[in-house]
Amino acid sequence: MRDVAVVGFAQRQMREFDGSPNCIELLVPILQELWEQTGWTKEDIGFWCSGSSDYLAGRSFSFVTAIDALGAVPPISESHVEMDGAWALYEAWLKIQTGEADTALVYGFGKSSASTLRRTLALQLDPYTLTPLWPDTVSIAGLQARLGLEQGLWDEKAMAEVAARSRSNATTNEYAVRRGETSIDDVLAQEMFADPLRRWDCAPITDGAAAMVIAATDRLPDADKVARPAVISGIAHSIDSPSLGLRDLVRSPSAAAAAEAVGGTDGVQVAELHAPFSHQELILRTELGLGGSEDGVAINPSGGALAANPMFSAGLIRIGEAARRIWSGEADKTLGHATSGAALQQNLVCVMEAKA
Repeated sequence: MRDVAVVGFAQRQMREFDGSPNCIELLVPILQELWEQTGWTKEDIGFWCSGSSDYLAGRSFSFVTAIDALGAVPPISESHVEMDGAWALYEAWLKIQTGEADTALVYGFGKSSASTLRRTLALQLDPYTLTPLWPDTVSIAGLQARLGLEQGLWDEKAMAEVAARSRSNATTNEYAVRRGETSIDDVLAQEMFADPLRRWDCAPITDGAAAMVIAATDRLPDADKVARPAVISGIAHSIDSPSLGLRDLVRSPSAAAAAEAVGGTDGVQVAELHAPFSHQELILRTELGLGGSEDGVAINPSGGALAANPMFSAGLIRIGEAARRIWSGEADKTLGHATSGAALQQNLVCVMEAKA
């Protein structure tokens, strides 16, 4: 296996919808930021891969339009996944493993404000038995949260602690849409939004994009640009049934399987978990074997998805935020997680370590 490291990461998460940029306008400054971080240019990238969905965005060939931000001439080696940008990262990592490329740039983008997101995402469900009922994502998450409450797996205070910590952690995150010092009582004082979920238990609607540069460790940027690469020591993804009636909604076997495939989570100091609802962080911590601050693991120091959740890039942002903790020297081993589908149906885990 080739050692591959995350060497560049940039993001934009928009607080306002009015005048929100299109995908090209979002990506151009992000790419420029990556060139400044790495000292590279377009010619140094061997493979490009994007994550988005024309089907959910309602825009034909929007992923092709995004290539205008990259520059279509001269021709590039490019691919696309109908998933979060985290899965584009997985494809690019495989491309480097096979030797077809030494470097790659991956990105994800989406305009959640273009429609009623909670209804649009029902299109991800089983088209025969579930989509015709149009169960929205918040209501499905509410059912999941209620099951956990009734089984005594968590209580409202535990959910509120996640929401309060996420908002408080996001105070220093310049891209966070929802942030500010918040207490558990502040969260519990809110009215129900979709019983048993309060509004702060649910991720905000967010437009945004993110991009990342990865490279084989024998092809890294100059040390003065990237002094402490975040080497991917394990990356894997798994999937559960799309039928809500065929799986236990208070568990996420696919998350546990992905964690097992990367060799477990022992030694992880920082974990960025893509949990669009507060109770889903509790599920993920159990399935991934992460205790939390009491066990020395910092969970979502950026604020996580409850601070901002741009469609098709929120998972890639979790991996980028985890990599940043290694670059800064705050941690030697971190974990980034991405999810897709209803009720934690699909999960990807990426573990990174500081290069020796």
